[in-house]
Amino acid sequence: MNLKITKSNFVHYPLMVIAVVLLNSCGDMNKKQNDTKEFEKLALGTTANDIIPFFQHWNLILGDGSNVGQATDYENKDFFYTASDDNGDWVVFKSPNAGSTHGSSNNTRTELAQLKKWTPMTEAKMNATLKVMNVSTTGDARVAATYSVVVGQIHSADGHENEPLKIFYKKFPGHTKGSVFWHYEINTAGDDNSRRWDYSYPIWGYDFSVVGTDANTYPPEPQDGIALGEEFSYEVDIKDGMMHLTFTSEGHETKTFTKNLISSEYTERSNIPEQVKKLFVPIGQDGLERKDAYTGEGLFFKLGTYNQTNGKDPKVNKVWCSGAETHGGDLQKQYADGNYAEVWFKSANITISDDAISNAGYFEANDGLSTKTVYPSEIIPFMDKFKILLGNGTTVEDLTAFEHKDFFYTVIDGTRRWVVYKTPNSGVTSKNSSNTRTELHEKREWTPEEGGKLTGTCKVMQVSTSGHARVAASYATVVGQIHSGEGHENEPLKIFYKKFPGHTKGSVFWNYEINTAGDDNSGRWDYSTAVWGNDMSVVGTSKNEYPAEPEDGIELGEEFSYEVNVYKGIMYLTFKSDKHETKTFTKNLISSDYTEKSDLPTQTQKMFVPMGQDGTERATAYKGELNYFKQGVYNQTNGKSPETNMVWSTGAETYGGDITKQYENGCYSEVWFVDATVGPGVPNK
Repeated sequence: MNLKITKSNFVHYPLMVIAVVLLNSCGDMNKKQNDTKEFEKLALGTTANDIIPFFQHWNLILGDGSNVGQATDYENKDFFYTASDDNGDWVVFKSPNAGSTHGSSNNTRTELAQLKKWTPMTEAKMNATLKVMNVSTTGDARVAATYSVVVGQIHSADGHENEPLKIFYKKFPGHTKGSVFWHYEINTAGDDNSRRWDYSYPIWGYDFSVVGTDANTYPPEPQDGIALGEEFSYEVDIKDGMMHLTFTSEGHETKTFTKNLISSEYTERSNIPEQVKKLFVPIGQDGLERKDAYTGEGLFFKLGTYNQTNGKDPKVNKVWCSGAETHGGDLQKQYADGNYAEVWFKSANITISDDAISNAGYFEANDGLSTKTVYPSEIIPFMDKFKILLGNGTTVEDLTAFEHKDFFYTVIDGTRRWVVYKTPNSGVTSKNSSNTRTELHEKREWTPEEGGKLTGTCKVMQVSTSGHARVAASYATVVGQIHSGEGHENEPLKIFYKKFPGHTKGSVFWNYEINTAGDDNSGRWDYSTAVWGNDMSVVGTSKNEYPAEPEDGIELGEEFSYEVNVYKGIMYLTFKSDKHETKTFTKNLISSDYTEKSDLPTQTQKMFVPMGQDGTERATAYKGELNYFKQGVYNQTNGKSPETNMVWSTGAETYGGDITKQYENGCYSEVWFVDATVGPGVPNK
């Protein structure tokens, strides 16, 4: 009798029926006993190790982020089990679009990771025969990683832990055939790995860089592609620093490749390939590689399902963040409607060098890393110089090892970790403001004559999607300030970002608020200066009618930097962003330009004077007053009626102050900072 029982077919053979068949087919007691033992083994189900007997050489990482160790005689009904079809028995690796991840990755995986590591100069080999059964059915077609899965890798356990090999399968929705391609990721020179990039080689079908023209428009189907459920094989052979790759599939041309792992092709800017310039350079990933590439680093194989589709917003990273459906991380809902990756392996094998050593250090560093808290103070170390006011009105004095998941925490965008500042349209505000903020407040105070310096590199991820287009402050947030702590407590600097709904690009501008003469501060006003795009005075013609989109603006998710340097009473501003002209400005903080009514700018006469805000400034402006820096997200959009103030009361949706509902419906501001410094003012160069 030759009967195999697996997870997929065991339900067709109830225990009692199989027992009767076995007992009735036996001719004597010994045969009955032997058959019963065989049945007991089969009734437990065929294990992965029965099909591919090599699991003692790997740790298995599941789609819930856990490391279950060696997978001998192991299965998990959600992620890792066996199945059979007309072509034999298979080991199934399955992983959703969203779940807990392993290490610092944005993506889930059910994947084997080799227990030993080896250098490129040793001999190592991996081969496998597989078929991809599913890739995500949702995502943004313009994002290269969408609808794809990695089925084999070489990963470094040392240095930047980069990947000299990733073997991909990718299929767009509605297509029958998908593409198989492989990547080489550079081993970035220097300590900063955030500018690393991949170069993609097509095998059958396209390479990684072929994407859709919009979120739901796909390129033509590849003529020589591989269908879901179609078998193919790969062989990876490492010898004397060279990686040799062979890909075979019945009915397709066999493809071979060779890549040097110990001598780089990418050590100069002129070496960066056109594909990389198109795909990675626009998002700031334009690094160079170490001259000796992966020489001396411990490498190891990985095999399984590494789902490249995730639910992260494409504005975070236009290569790796897919914007796919995740059902809030609900595993079964994702599986029910195709939002997962699934790969079946028929056979696989590895050859391990005698010189290979333990890879335990990699697992110790990465197991559970995604669940470990990384505090903002670990990313931007100057947090000891600040306190913070959160969007719920709470002030926290000590920011060392502090986070708040609703307002102030850290994230990874695929290459770098950022500090997130987030605040709703309506919450608890500070005493003199109508607007919520999650904003740092410098503890040191200084006069303009003494000076100070603040820098920040940030990207605005969200501004409110509701508001009144004729109100200047609608759809805007402040990402940096100088604030006075004395007198009228006015603001000699506010750095804004503003984007109207439906526009791709927004504006960056800065405002100077006069330090009003006399005791009455109600006549104060701001003067706004455009950096990229428009200044604050450019508004819509009605509540839902917006001005033209700025041609030279900044998109959500687009990085920019500012430097505020106050030295001997003069404020020097510098703004930088890739693909944009660097802008510089100078403003005297100790001698006013606005001491007479005739000095009021035309912009002010248009915006503020009609509301009675027509004050003049002290001749000495902010001279002698104590000031301090602020940085983070100061939401300028609020729920107050525009009838009360056509500059600052934006009439936005607030859901009665319900923060969760505001976040769910885009009624909030969110800004990410990757770098920032604070210190004394310095002479301007």
